[in-house]
Order: sequence, then structure tokens, then C-alpha cells
Amino acid sequence: MGAQERQQKEKLILEASIKLFTEKGYQSTKMEDVAKASKISKGLTYFYYKNKEDLYMAVTKKAFDELKDVFRDVIKIKGRNGLDMLTELSNNYFKFAKSNRMYYEAILNFMGLVQQYNDESLRSTIDPLVLESDHFKKLLEVHHDCGKIGTQMVVQGIKDGSIRPELQAEATFYTIWAMLVGYERLLGPVGYEGKDAKINLETWKPSFNRLLQDMLKGTFQAQKVQPVQGSLF
Repeated sequence: MGAQERQQKEKLILEASIKLFTEKGYQSTKMEDVAKASKISKGLTYFYYKNKEDLYMAVTKKAFDELKDVFRDVIKIKGRNGLDMLTELSNNYFKFAKSNRMYYEAILNFMGLVQQYNDESLRSTIDPLVLESDHFKKLLEVHHDCGKIGTQMVVQGIKDGSIRPELQAEATFYTIWAMLVGYERLLGPVGYEGKDAKINLETWKPSFNRLLQDMLKGTFQAQKVQPVQGSLF
């Protein structure tokens, strides 16, 4: 079997699994379902992906690739300052999360796995089939790619003056990313009707964007930030 034919079959299996994971969920999807949907024998499906856990890690790798494209599409357009790029990135990030729910949940799941992986006392709680997956190992190598692009946006903003100069670029971007993840996770609670909190989705997003910009530009007056600290607050 040639390399091109192998890649085509891997693609068919991956596309079928993405469709099934989206429609049925990971837990309800079986490898035989994937084989049937991709019109490839079950045995050959296991040849390309050792088990469902390995397949899910492959899907997660594709999810990170798709998210990386979101970052690339923002930074490749010339003529904008760093703050504008980060503002557009935040909006596009939320669009990605909304329109690619299965991908986004896979990304968040992997982030949780890495937290367990980094703790020797918790690593043993990860499914051994996940740890054995070549796609999981590849994810460990590339999952910072988005962060590297985001950090470049902060660096650009510091250079062009749209972002305050005392900030440490990498720490700043990962703080922004944490805010984006937190905002997206709280959309449900904030949008749930019948709550006592005086907040709604219509007013929260512009407030979130304004707060993010104010922190990056340094318009807060309540506390003077010392340059050596490089703090967002």
C-alpha cells in the first residue's frame, strides 16, 4: 500500500470519527461504528488507529491544527497593531468554540490530561491507552504552537505601543488565553434565565472586551504597576 493510499484511508477514518463523535459523543461511538461509516474494514481501522483512545487523540491533534489556523489567520494580515490582533483573536476564538464544539471539548480535555500528566502522582490515573498513543505524544510536542503565535501578537503590540511595555509577552498571552477559556465556560451560567445575578450575555461580551483592552493598554488607575513585575493587574 502506497503512502498516498494510506493517507487517504487515514483521512476517511478520521473524518468518519469526527462526524460520529460530534453526533453521538465519544462514549457512545464504537470503533465498528467508525469502520462502517468510513467504509473500511474494522481490522484495517485498527491497523491505522490502535484503539478508540488513539483515534480520539488523532482527532484532538486535528482540533489543535484547526485552532492554530485561527491564530495564523489573524497574525498573517499586515498593517494592524498587536492590540487589534488580540481583540480579533478573542472574537474568532469564541466563534471557533461555538461552531466546533466537539473540537473545542477535545482541546479542553487534552489540557486537563496534560495537567494530570505533569503531576507524577496523577499520571497513573490517565488511561494507559492514551499514554501509549503516538498522537498523544505528538500533542505534547505541539500544543504550545497556538501560544507561540499569540505571544508574537503581544510582542508586536509592545513594539508598536498598543500594549504597555512592562508586560512579559508570554505570561501575558497565556493569561489572556485563560480568560478566553473562562469566559467561554461561563457563557452557560451567565445565559441561564432565572438567576439572581444582574448580568446577561448582551452586556457581558463588550464589557469583557473592554476590560481586556484596558488591561493591555494600561488604562487602570487604581494601582500603579511596577515595571519589574510585568503584571496584568
